[in-house]
Amino acid sequence: MSNLVKLQKPVKKTKKDNVRIARTRRQRGYHWEDTLVKRFNALDGWKGFRLGSPSVGLPDILAISTKNSTIFTIEAKSGTTNSLVVPYDQIIRCLKWVDNFELYQTRDVIFAFKFLSKKRIGLGEYEKRELREYYKVWDKSKQISDFACNYDGTTYSIIDAKRQRLDLKDYTMPFVSKNTKTTQEA
Repeated sequence: MSNLVKLQKPVKKTKKDNVRIARTRRQRGYHWEDTLVKRFNALDGWKGFRLGSPSVGLPDILAISTKNSTIFTIEAKSGTTNSLVVPYDQIIRCLKWVDNFELYQTRDVIFAFKFLSKKRIGLGEYEKRELREYYKVWDKSKQISDFACNYDGTTYSIIDAKRQRLDLKDYTMPFVSKNTKTTQEA
């Protein structure tokens, strides 16, 4: 039995198809952000906030624990590909936010990656795979550039269209998820 799931067989890609695809992508992102906020809000001593649409120029999520003197800005990425990319400007805006909150002892930028249980292999064609979540913390000593997280949890900076290994540490979130993986487990 094949792992191949054929959802539809498109004849011709139209502008309407592109609009539908973009909407689906945004909905996936929204649902992932909403899930993360709910996970933080379910914890004692934590508050999570979704900060708005990407056009506002804010991080996706702000998570705060005054009890633990901790603040996170979180960029959430979700998709069906083998690699999810974070643009450098999103790293910069997250760093600016956490740097402004000097009252908190721990001020980290976290990247939450969710690789869905279906891998896109073509237009409307998907292959089943394991759902995986990775949480990576930004190392402030690293050069800021676009970077990608792969399905196996490895991270790479993207400079001048070339990929170079970027070792970002896995972060243990204060909540539990059965789909969380570390780079060593993948």
